[in-house]
Amino acid sequence: MKDRRVFFNPAKFPFFYGYAIVLFATLGIWSSLPGQTVGVSTFTDPVIKSLQLNRDLFSTAYMAGTLLSSFFISAAGRWFDKYGARKVAFASAMVLSLSLFVASYSHIISGSIQSALSFEHWSIPFSVITLLFFLFRFSGQGVLTLSSRNMVMKWFDRYRGKVNAFTALSVALGFSISPLLIDKLIQTYQWDGAWRIMGATLLIMAIVILVFYRDNPEQYGLKPDGGKINSDDDNKREKKDRDFTPSEAFATRVFWIYSLMLAYNSFFITGFTFHVVSVFESVGYERSQAISIFVPLSVVSVIVSLTFNFLSDKIYLKTLLYIMIGGGFIAAAGLTMLSISYGIYMIIVGLGISGGLFSVLNAVAWPRLFGRKHLGAVSGKAMSMVVFASALAPILFSLSYTRLDTYSAVGLVAFVFMIFMLVGALRANNPRLLQN
Repeated sequence: MKDRRVFFNPAKFPFFYGYAIVLFATLGIWSSLPGQTVGVSTFTDPVIKSLQLNRDLFSTAYMAGTLLSSFFISAAGRWFDKYGARKVAFASAMVLSLSLFVASYSHIISGSIQSALSFEHWSIPFSVITLLFFLFRFSGQGVLTLSSRNMVMKWFDRYRGKVNAFTALSVALGFSISPLLIDKLIQTYQWDGAWRIMGATLLIMAIVILVFYRDNPEQYGLKPDGGKINSDDDNKREKKDRDFTPSEAFATRVFWIYSLMLAYNSFFITGFTFHVVSVFESVGYERSQAISIFVPLSVVSVIVSLTFNFLSDKIYLKTLLYIMIGGGFIAAAGLTMLSISYGIYMIIVGLGISGGLFSVLNAVAWPRLFGRKHLGAVSGKAMSMVVFASALAPILFSLSYTRLDTYSAVGLVAFVFMIFMLVGALRANNPRLLQN
């Protein structure tokens, strides 16, 4: 493979450059924060007030922007395979930065359009913020996250779980403190100033990406996990190392089972989190009790993530899938029995297990199941399903309560879906191992 040196040659580093890749990829995922739900939520109230939208319209705009982005993430995965992590991540960081700057003037843009058209209507600020949410979600949550995470998976093979443990823990800690930092920015510089500061930070990150991101170790004569490629290494590849094309991967049962499980987890956690206060109040709990659930839930999730990231290098993925399904069963049952005291503990344990394993399987599953060559296209398809499910969750949870006066209906449907997943997982075997 052609050796492409940009700025410097990673092969001449005093240590394996893959470890630098882990560090810079983690920074890249941190930088996707403005496009993540946790990064947008802090701006909700001031932006609603400035755009003169009600909460329902603002939430609908966020859902529409997220849904729209899900239809383009698969294409972004193919761009990753064609152009590489460096170019795709750089482009996404630039788009996110520009979107933040534009968003900081969204109230002015909406007012200018209304004045030019002599037409004052909620549809104009609604359309403006919907488009911006699409750009936020597509470039941040979608492309920048996907390209950064997949880059790490290309630089490691036997140690994927271990390095993913570092990334997962760092991202979890960073995202957990981000609302406080963002709120401080808003209080100091107002919401529009905060978005401009975040946009400027993304410009700096784009330069970091341009200089330090690299696509494949083989381009520099290096092997995944470290070491230099020997002249006869290409002849030593085993059948299990064969790279599946996207069409071959999408034709397997295992792709759809893993993708559906990841999408389900995104759906359940997003819907539950979005309506957490209402969920608890519906069965007689206080608001403070609802909010307090996130501390123990995060503890369980981080412990599970760290444990199984390390173990994922040594055990079958299918074992992790079964455990994640088990967590799904517990969480679904907990939602249906939330009025009973131990229902809360079932929610904490179930969501902690499934959420912790999401960070494991969403990273290490695709290269191990289908290889690295088409990693972008395969993981991009799965990511589009995850984003689509997260967009639908708030409205479907809401309909369960407004139409049926209970959230238990979601729990019952989720429980039935977990039975379907369990049956489907029985024959969801690794296609690379089956060929040996």
